[in-house]
Amino acid sequence: MPQRRALLASAFTLLAAPSLAQGWPTRPMRIVVPDAPGGGNDSTARIFANHLEQALGQAVPVDNRAGAGGRIGVEHAFRSPGDGTTLLLGNAGSNGINAALYRDLPYNLETSFVPISLLVTGPNVLAVNPKVLPVSNLAELLTLIRSQPRGHFNYATAGAGSSAHFSAELFKAMTDTDLVHVPFRGAAGMAQAAVAGDAPFLIANMVNVMPFIRRGELRMLAVTSLERWPDAPDVPTLHESGLRGFETIAWNGLFGPPGLPDAIVQRLLPELRRIGQLPEVVDRIKLLGGSIVTSTPDVLAARVRADIAKWKDLAQRANIRIDG
Repeated sequence: MPQRRALLASAFTLLAAPSLAQGWPTRPMRIVVPDAPGGGNDSTARIFANHLEQALGQAVPVDNRAGAGGRIGVEHAFRSPGDGTTLLLGNAGSNGINAALYRDLPYNLETSFVPISLLVTGPNVLAVNPKVLPVSNLAELLTLIRSQPRGHFNYATAGAGSSAHFSAELFKAMTDTDLVHVPFRGAAGMAQAAVAGDAPFLIANMVNVMPFIRRGELRMLAVTSLERWPDAPDVPTLHESGLRGFETIAWNGLFGPPGLPDAIVQRLLPELRRIGQLPEVVDRIKLLGGSIVTSTPDVLAARVRADIAKWKDLAQRANIRIDG
């Protein structure tokens, strides 16, 4: 009898899904962002939320829940109902790196969330405070770092488990250098520490450091994509600068909590594609240092799996772990 009830419930869910999507949304739909306001992921969420409001006829507020490298916001989304009233704007740190960093996550980042669409990708950039590290390229930087005792210089990040954190750890592993990690809660603190000289080295999302680079407070030495970034064609890659194969890509994508019906996913996909083709959206994302890459759910799921495998390997080799 219990098995029969389960089968009937499953059949009812399948039958109800199309009508659910046709009437959805009937209430505001919030987008949880596991980052502080003002960063690239937050900006992306707000750009898409504004256009989704117009398309869906409901408010789409952005709910910032920063902390623990994105874990706090992701866990909140995981415990939210899968009825289409809550979505998650996950990123390379919160939905990839954290699988390598934490032993006790209450969810499985590969299987617990419903992938909807990859939204934006972009390179990280290696930048330095030119007053503390007066160098112009990677070779000069490595010479200066190695001229001092190991651990002499600090590097700043927006938090443990962020893409900035693991990008710098990959840099350390590939160059056999030792830099001390100084995590901050958010991109603003990270950038200010670099500008002040307290942590004069960082590898960060382009949007988080470009204002300081334009003012000359930070100097961009390289990007972390394998090919030069079209919007910074004169800046070399770390790959071509001597760190062969170095690649870290910042990304964000839209996920649903467990149980989000596929009918809602299919309702969202054409809207996301349409928004991603609007010239004003393309231009705004370009200013953030990214490119729009709206995708199928399978593409987002594949990106998550690939990132988790890569960062688990690095975490094991570099002995990077957080318990709890």
